[in-house]
Amino acid sequence: MSEPLRVLLADDQTLVRTGFRLILRADGIDVVGEATNGAEAVDAVRRTRPDVVLMDVRMPEMDGLEATRRILARAADAPRVIILTTFDLDRYVYAALSAGASGFLLKDVTPEHLTAAVRTVRTGDALLAPAITRRLVQRFAQRGGDTATLHRDLASLTPRELEVLGLLARGLSNAELAARLHLAETTVKTHVARILAKLGLRDRVQAVIAAYETGLISVGHHDTTHQHSDQI
Repeated sequence: MSEPLRVLLADDQTLVRTGFRLILRADGIDVVGEATNGAEAVDAVRRTRPDVVLMDVRMPEMDGLEATRRILARAADAPRVIILTTFDLDRYVYAALSAGASGFLLKDVTPEHLTAAVRTVRTGDALLAPAITRRLVQRFAQRGGDTATLHRDLASLTPRELEVLGLLARGLSNAELAARLHLAETTVKTHVARILAKLGLRDRVQAVIAAYETGLISVGHHDTTHQHSDQI
């Protein structure tokens, strides 16, 4: 039997932490610690070594963005971070994703979506609705100075990998990529894994950001073939 998934909660609102703790524990997920600000979160990660951190953006002393940067800069085995926000276009979210967060959730998320999100990012996938990915990138990709911009050389990618990255950046899931390219879904997963490895990216969210910031996909591009999905 596998070990229970370990989660750290970082939010300055007691009610939010309590609600999330009850939801997660009811689904067999172990809440190993709680933090009321970013500094406490960084320290708690060091002490408890969680698999996933649910990180509020706006907290006293140190905000969730800086805490995310510090946590993910520490080691290759750093936990996955899911950003919690009240607004789906919070101006800090894009920078948090650039810093390595695996996605974000609105605080009014359903219990089922919350537990599914935690389990999704633990496996290495990213959790972010593709439509929101595009909105975030389109709003912030050309801003300078206040985001941890990714500068990636795409020359190492094969033509097929560039094609996969371009479609991935438009919000297509693995199944949709497979259908578009007439490939097996396992083959698509292999292409995605190679893209991440070659570009030194943490997950698919960072791949989306890199595709825009390197100019592979232009800001404002729309793909009408996209199907709704919560996972990219």
